[in-house]
Amino acid sequence: MDGNVPTDEQMRVLQPFLDGGRIVSIPTKLSKRRPLLEWLVNDFEFGRQYSEKMVNLIIGIRHADTAALRRYLIEERLMERANGLYWRIGASEAVDA
Repeated sequence: MDGNVPTDEQMRVLQPFLDGGRIVSIPTKLSKRRPLLEWLVNDFEFGRQYSEKMVNLIIGIRHADTAALRRYLIEERLMERANGLYWRIGASEAVDA
């Protein structure tokens, strides 16, 4: 979770939604929510599987609404889920539906 340093451009978009590494509000517009999710997914390692409980603990460090953020990470194809496990995926692994 330490390598989660946004670029200057990301920070410009993220700043209104963050306070000291915590998410203070989840953007309703996808154009602003997507950069926030791209920042958040950096808390997860590639190649590692996580239980839902662990995903909730990790997301909970950033914001209390773990269910919404978990769902957004899946919807935006930043993470996948199967058989109760979650894992981070890259753009090359995402398949258009």
